[in-house]
Amino acid sequence: MRNDKLIPGTVLVIIGILFLLNSINVIDFDWLSLIHLWPILLVIGGVNLIFANNRTGTATAIKIVVLIIGMGILIVTGLSRHNYPHDDWRYAFSKFDDDNDTTLRDDIHVGDKGTAHFSEALKPNIQQAVLNINGGATSYTISDTTNNLFDADTKARYGNYNLNSSVDSLTETLDFGQDGGENHHRGFTFSWGGHHSNRAFIKLNTKPVWEINVETGVSDVNFDLSKFKVQKVNIQGGVASFKVKMGQPLAETNVEVETGVSKITLDIPKNAACHITSDSGLSSKRLEGFVSTGDNEYETPGFEKATNKMYIRLSGGLSKFRVNQY
Repeated sequence: MRNDKLIPGTVLVIIGILFLLNSINVIDFDWLSLIHLWPILLVIGGVNLIFANNRTGTATAIKIVVLIIGMGILIVTGLSRHNYPHDDWRYAFSKFDDDNDTTLRDDIHVGDKGTAHFSEALKPNIQQAVLNINGGATSYTISDTTNNLFDADTKARYGNYNLNSSVDSLTETLDFGQDGGENHHRGFTFSWGGHHSNRAFIKLNTKPVWEINVETGVSDVNFDLSKFKVQKVNIQGGVASFKVKMGQPLAETNVEVETGVSKITLDIPKNAACHITSDSGLSSKRLEGFVSTGDNEYETPGFEKATNKMYIRLSGGLSKFRVNQY
């Protein structure tokens, strides 16, 4: 019996059941525990890859034992909420909800007090721009253009956003994110897209060539980059949802995605020449309009003869990758 897909399939089923039971309030699962323990999924994926071509009973038993131990640790930890000081923080947030409370910390913002606007003017000589986004527990959205180089409207329930800029010759680098980076995850309940999450709505200028680097933990990222000239997109995430819509590639456009436990959807133009390299361990993938050219290599028809090309590299411990054509 073929069992090379048994382990990844079982892991996805378990995660799916946990999501479902948590959504209908049958269990109260702490997804933030995955931030600290998601390397267990890499161990499960690594063992599965080591014994991928070994059909013996011993190999199967090893994979099953590692799966049971690893998933058992994750499930027990996720259900044992006392392992993390979330309840103390929830109590603190209930106190902060009173606008008249004088004990508000200067890095906690609630309601209107948590809104801010960031802007960076477009300098005449800038031809390239680098946007570095860092910080989790946030929903990041890029969907519109601006006459400035960069605009962002933020709503923060916890932490402060900040924007820093530096110029080197014809290139401007923007560092945007939250104070404290990944430390904000601990003890904070984050709901993707919910009114309790931190949110950042970003606008970019269409004139420069962009490089966009995203490093997050628990985040929801929704980028429509079809209007912009994009040379590189680099995404690194722990437990996150990423949806990125790319435009036509330049002479060479690179997209690199490296995640732990995430759902990643990439939309590319139907006539774009694209090559995909997948190193995804236990991850599942659906690649629309691609043909396999070898071990974990995929291309769109006519890729070699195209002038402008897009190179995508997918890497993940336990993630769901999907590449669509539009």
